Amino acid sequence: MNTITTGTFAADDSLQRLEHLAGISQRLLEKARALGASQAEVSCSEDRGLDVNVRLGEVETVESTHDRGIAVTVYFGQRKGSASTADLQEGSLEATVAQACAIARHTEDDAAAGLADAALMARDFPDLDTWHPWSLDAHDAVELALACEAAGRGADPRIANSDGASVATAQSLSVYANSHGFIGRERSSHHSIGCALIAGQGDGMQRDGWYSSAIARADLQDPQAIGRRAAERTLARLQPRSLATGQVPVLFAAEVARSLVGYLLSAVSGGALYRRASFLLDSAGTQLFPEWFGIDERPLLRRGLRSSAFDGEGVATRDSALVSGGVLQRYILGSYSARRLGLQTTANAGGVHNLAVAANAGDLRSMLSGMGSGLLVTELMGQGVNGVTGDYSRGASGFWVENGQIAWPVDGITIAGNLKQMFASIEAVGSDVDPRSHISTGSILVGRMTVAGDE
Repeated sequence: MNTITTGTFAADDSLQRLEHLAGISQRLLEKARALGASQAEVSCSEDRGLDVNVRLGEVETVESTHDRGIAVTVYFGQRKGSASTADLQEGSLEATVAQACAIARHTEDDAAAGLADAALMARDFPDLDTWHPWSLDAHDAVELALACEAAGRGADPRIANSDGASVATAQSLSVYANSHGFIGRERSSHHSIGCALIAGQGDGMQRDGWYSSAIARADLQDPQAIGRRAAERTLARLQPRSLATGQVPVLFAAEVARSLVGYLLSAVSGGALYRRASFLLDSAGTQLFPEWFGIDERPLLRRGLRSSAFDGEGVATRDSALVSGGVLQRYILGSYSARRLGLQTTANAGGVHNLAVAANAGDLRSMLSGMGSGLLVTELMGQGVNGVTGDYSRGASGFWVENGQIAWPVDGITIAGNLKQMFASIEAVGSDVDPRSHISTGSILVGRMTVAGDE
């Protein structure tokens, strides 16, 4: 057994710790101003967590973490400097500000540098229900992980081995403040239980798993149910076949379908656009998807995995469409990339918030029935996507579907296409949403892709 450190969470003093971080941020802003900075911003964070891993009925690791960090950015006109520290001693904090100022004095002017506009700062801070700490000690976490693995290993005699089970819980506190007078405080929690199993023998072994993750413990699946689901998925992969190379419909299961949305986000993000490194340059206002297709950003969703009243620069967030009627409505911008492009920030400094992809079809069973015959993809491998051209080629495994029914497992194949063409040929989005991501989507059916196998 490899034990790192153990521990439990104390009583909830998160509000007091947030105020402590807020006080630090204010002192650092005052110090930056005293050293001549025309603008400054400070990010403070504190993270606590417990993570346990078991395998074959034995404890492998128990780890308790407590991390913190302070990042200071200063501007002297349009010259920028940044420095960070994890030491909250006053001398270290002062040295961090001084270092950021020294860096700024030796950098070149950047016309796009500076804080986001003061008029855009958030003023309302609703309770978004993101704080649900789990008072879990190491012993109880181990028991949950063991129960999860035992349920999976005991589900079928063909389960020959295990890659283990895990239980994790984490709390995060953060404060962002800037010289506009803005200060924003956030608390969030995140918990997960997972299991990975191995079925079969020798060259016929297959591995798969399942996990549940949520902001609140009450929203997690039962550990034994997770273990049994991991066993079902692993057993379903036994005795896979390859496929003959050809053009077939491809249904991306919900847990992998969100990767398609991820490629869209990368292509319409400000950094890729101002660097001219995107296959979707000058695409705002153009038809990229079928007319029924839509994606909405919902940053103020209660208990959302990426809910926040403000972005990484303090800009107020709001619900808005990213894609409506199949048309890309806007890009994903912070203030820096927006200035580089001659546009305005979309309150996405630090990334997107909760995204909801509109469904036009039923659950996975009805999606399979509607597809008829084709490939159901449940796992993707490799990084074969060119962000400049949109060319897409990834290893995949899943199931061949005949007459709307799963016929046999498939692996050792590659699926290929071009993302722009794939977006345009999406035929359906299912209602079988995977809740484990801030990208909320069901299965996505792409009308036709090239599938290359060994046959």
